[in-house]
Amino acid sequence: MERLTALLDALPEDLYRQVFTHASWSPRRADSYARLAFLGDSVLGLAITSHLYPRLEAERYGAGRLTKIRAQVVSGSSCRGVAERLEVPRRMRETAPEGAEHAASLVETERVLASVTEAVIGACYLQSGYETVAEAVVECFAPEIEQALQFPVDFKSTLQERLAQRGAVVEYEVVEEHGPPHDRTFDVAARVDGEEVGRGSGRSKKHAEQEAARVALEAIDEEALA
Repeated sequence: MERLTALLDALPEDLYRQVFTHASWSPRRADSYARLAFLGDSVLGLAITSHLYPRLEAERYGAGRLTKIRAQVVSGSSCRGVAERLEVPRRMRETAPEGAEHAASLVETERVLASVTEAVIGACYLQSGYETVAEAVVECFAPEIEQALQFPVDFKSTLQERLAQRGAVVEYEVVEEHGPPHDRTFDVAARVDGEEVGRGSGRSKKHAEQEAARVALEAIDEEALA
């Protein structure tokens, strides 16, 4: 965490403020973290891919398996964990203007925390360049990389396997889209027999489906424990 935290703290004040500014807190959307998150999403994906590719032997890790591992590392839940270690909620509360709309709840949502984590990476890339930021990203995401390598998860496949035991099938539907065409976020609902069992968000439909499946699995586990 030290490298990315140091890069973050060294950002110019205006760029730092933009990283932690929600669109609803500014009259100009361009002053929010949205564009930085769009940039950071690509930097994050490339940094993790470049780290994994030469380290995992081709015989065991084909393109499909690498894709799933990368998706798990950069998932919303993983980015939220990084955000909490970077103290993003505290930094957002400190940056929020007085009387900011929904500030307390926004800084705790996975979608916002994941986007701000990407914005941090995007801003640090602009300030320090790819090589420096890539090293910091790999260090910062080390626990998530290790988790994905030791316990790879395909939430959609796991959910379908669990439901198959009941003779049920899950279907996914895009229920909402946010943002401009170049920076789209998708909300996807997972439904079983027409009933929503989970909902997730992501920068691609596939990512959002994985998040919806993860939420559905958590709900199923909670039911089993009840």
